Amino acid sequence: KMLKDGTILNHHARIITYVDIKKHKLVSLLTNDMESDPNEIIEIYHKRWEIELLFKQIKQNFPLKYFYGESANAIKIQIWVTLIANLLLMVMKKKLTRSWSFSGLATMMRITLMYYVDFYSLFNHPEKDWETLLDVRQKEDCQLSIF
Repeated sequence: KMLKDGTILNHHARIITYVDIKKHKLVSLLTNDMESDPNEIIEIYHKRWEIELLFKQIKQNFPLKYFYGESANAIKIQIWVTLIANLLLMVMKKKLTRSWSFSGLATMMRITLMYYVDFYSLFNHPEKDWETLLDVRQKEDCQLSIF
């Protein structure tokens, strides 16, 4: 390839092609790593893609639009709390018998977090427990009383 100033660029690359068994597709990867084994490069791309999916999941479910503090430590704490919350939801999602999307589970957790609820029971049988939760909520006095 030639740049506007006349400089010629030479890039050496190789294409690694393999069949993705899960998706039944032929996948081609472009790399400039000439020494590594093709299976190692395929594994690196898989791990890299998992990291990209994790970042997407965090951005969708825990948007960090603004930070609560200005110091580097405050920002680090907020990011760590987000990562821990994401990890806890992933563990909970694996233990549930009912199938949930991660976004749906995160939304339901956000809605019910301040209630005294057995989350495993609620998320495994939401129809039954949601009605119970609403009944309890409607019976509570909304106005605080000092007497």
